[in-house]
Amino acid sequence: MQINLTVNGETAAAEAEPRTLLVHFLRDTLRLTGTHWGCDTSNCGACVVLVDGEPVKSCTMLAAMADGHEVRTVEGMERDGTLDPVQQGFIEEHGLQCGFCTPGMMLTARALLDANPTPTDDEIRVAISGQICRCTGYKNIIAAIRWAAEHGEEDEVLTSPRGEANDVVTSPQGEGA
Repeated sequence: MQINLTVNGETAAAEAEPRTLLVHFLRDTLRLTGTHWGCDTSNCGACVVLVDGEPVKSCTMLAAMADGHEVRTVEGMERDGTLDPVQQGFIEEHGLQCGFCTPGMMLTARALLDANPTPTDDEIRVAISGQICRCTGYKNIIAAIRWAAEHGEEDEVLTSPRGEANDVVTSPQGEGA
């Protein structure tokens, strides 16, 4: 069957069997391998993507169910070489070790901050409670999301010509606020 959707702001169309899971459609058909396939039972959260802005475990959603919808993967977080504040927060606060859970954690965090730009640490814990990180514990992940909440609106991350993060500066809109 033909699947038509918007992925990371771009129209995508491809054939897939009706039983194809969204995680496999993204990874195998569209070659967006940032979405990880972990447990295949909806327990770990490594496969989280945003569908119409809401976190969805893509190992439990058929690709056909995403037809006509907007999907955002970790590859769609940065814009024009500038990291999303959530991505920068994970760097600044060392919110990852092996990185397997990181894409799902980041997208869940982005959805939280889009809905609630100033969450409490308890609200952050609740938001990521469907994610499993086997490496870090959650202290640095919570700190990374807190960093993003504190820097998301006012600051922008500068990037080098090679796309590497250099520094964080306050934008003119953030001065005096």
